Amino acid sequence: MAQRGLGFWQRFAAVVVLPVLRVWTKPTWTEQEHLPATGGVIIVPNHASHFDPLVVAHYIYDAGRWPRFLTKASLWNVPVVGPFLTKVKQIPVERGSVEAVKSLDVLIDAVRQGGAVVIYPEGTTTKEPNLWPMRGKTGAARLALITGAPVIPVANWGAYRIFDARTRKLKLGLRVPVSVTAGPPVDLSRWAGAPPTRAVLDEMTEAIMLDIRGLVAGLRGEEPPPLYERPAKSKEAGA
Repeated sequence: MAQRGLGFWQRFAAVVVLPVLRVWTKPTWTEQEHLPATGGVIIVPNHASHFDPLVVAHYIYDAGRWPRFLTKASLWNVPVVGPFLTKVKQIPVERGSVEAVKSLDVLIDAVRQGGAVVIYPEGTTTKEPNLWPMRGKTGAARLALITGAPVIPVANWGAYRIFDARTRKLKLGLRVPVSVTAGPPVDLSRWAGAPPTRAVLDEMTEAIMLDIRGLVAGLRGEEPPPLYERPAKSKEAGA
């Protein structure tokens, strides 16, 4: 789908990155119709590889939306990199500090301005030995509760063949098969208007992660295990 309304730097990034991805990967996209064509939306993918943000971004771009990922705020301090991230409308996020509240405000504004915000609920690449999803953090649920924007679950599979977080090995190759699919909005209606208590956010996050897990199972053609329990040091809430 043709992209409209993009600035020079967004188009420049697409022109540079997409030809490389089309040589490096062999994508299979399904169910892109679940991504709304316009309006604020929260997109929640599983995270099995450090390479999968590029794959997910390609999928979202081909669906006609410009993906706005959460990116470590420290990158904004890197010469050239920081200004470029701003120009391509990525979102800085502070983790584990009082600045995280400001990051949430930026996310709220991005959604209310009609952006397609991408949040990895797991917060990091999964630690499950076979790359199934972990239990999530509550940032996406909190953002959904505040904005009322639809939460679209997305599953990707295959990026680990390029970079496997378990071995930290990069494998170069051509036309590596990768698959991405999306589901209908997560049904969060029972929590509409609820106060953002920890119990409410945990329940919403569970619903989000179960939908993602189901999509991952479909891509893998396997029966999924229970959501993997997060390592103790990673159980704090986050965006």
